[in-house]
Amino acid sequence: MASSPLPTDAPQLFIGLMSGTSLDGVDGVLLDADAMVVAGHVHAPFPHALRDELLALNTPGDNELHRAALAANAVARSYADVVSQLLEATATPREQIRAVGAHGQTVRHRPDSFDGYTTQLLNGALLAEQACIAIVCDLRSRDVAAGGQGAPLVPAFHRAVFGAAGQDMAVLNLGGISNLSLLHADGRTGGFDCGPANCLMDGWIARHRGLSYDADGAWAATGRVSPALLATLLAEPYFALAPPKSTGRDLFHLGWLDARLTSGLAPEDVQATLLALSARCVADALKAQMPHAQTLVACGGGALNGMLMRHLADLLPGVTLQTSAERGLPVDQVEAAAFAWLAQCFIKGRPGNLPAVTGALGPRLLGALYPA
Repeated sequence: MASSPLPTDAPQLFIGLMSGTSLDGVDGVLLDADAMVVAGHVHAPFPHALRDELLALNTPGDNELHRAALAANAVARSYADVVSQLLEATATPREQIRAVGAHGQTVRHRPDSFDGYTTQLLNGALLAEQACIAIVCDLRSRDVAAGGQGAPLVPAFHRAVFGAAGQDMAVLNLGGISNLSLLHADGRTGGFDCGPANCLMDGWIARHRGLSYDADGAWAATGRVSPALLATLLAEPYFALAPPKSTGRDLFHLGWLDARLTSGLAPEDVQATLLALSARCVADALKAQMPHAQTLVACGGGALNGMLMRHLADLLPGVTLQTSAERGLPVDQVEAAAFAWLAQCFIKGRPGNLPAVTGALGPRLLGALYPA
């Protein structure tokens, strides 16, 4: 496997940039990759117009190529602003950064066919011009080209940061979509997407209350779970698929929900049921794939939803449920740190994927480089 063309004797400082399916904005971290320590964090919300356009681009529409190109430029500019804010906040000279690992904004994820693909909007060349730092992006496509899902990519990072010898434990990311990393006591690592975490709840409360998310699950707490609706939602075939598997807004969107709704349910009851769905698809998956799990470490925005976390704890008696913050890494920094780590993998010429997780034909160097 060819190594990166960049020199390898510079300080091992990397920036990771992540904007996920929750569409809440950009998280940027400065990672000391040798010590595996986050030295700084910045969060910047997307402008409302950009967020709305990125959400719209998840479904077919008019003039998509032009709109997607403009959105990719806007994402690059948002990312460049976060890089500048992060460098200023940490008093880090730009030239000390080895590379930026930039995820981009997923608007299509359809890996399950001969012509499978995944699309993350980001103009890497523009970001390199504006940041004046080498950019490693398009981190999922090579795995898909090798027959994999292109996701999840974080389990190897989760093992490096959270793994504990001699116990079965899992790491749960609760973003727009939930995904589990399975860190087996015998050293095996697994992982897959479970289903919707925040994306349906966020969409439903935006439709009915004009809010971008249900803080702490407060609105869901005013409703009652509908057993009939929950059973209908859980009948989605995706949940029964065996790993490797991944999903996104291509499947789980408000249109999917609308097709399964029946009349007579109050909006708050639907919200309560969606929260129950988010918890059940995780708990059912963990019980099926790691029945002897001792610890579950949660990260992502959903880990701040107290009602969701309580519901998960109720469904998983005997499993110690913690947040990543209790392990030393705040819940909103984990994924960005993972993409900084993946940038280091690229620079060092190390594979970034785990074929046992994604289903790829073998280990692959992930990413495309835009030099500074």
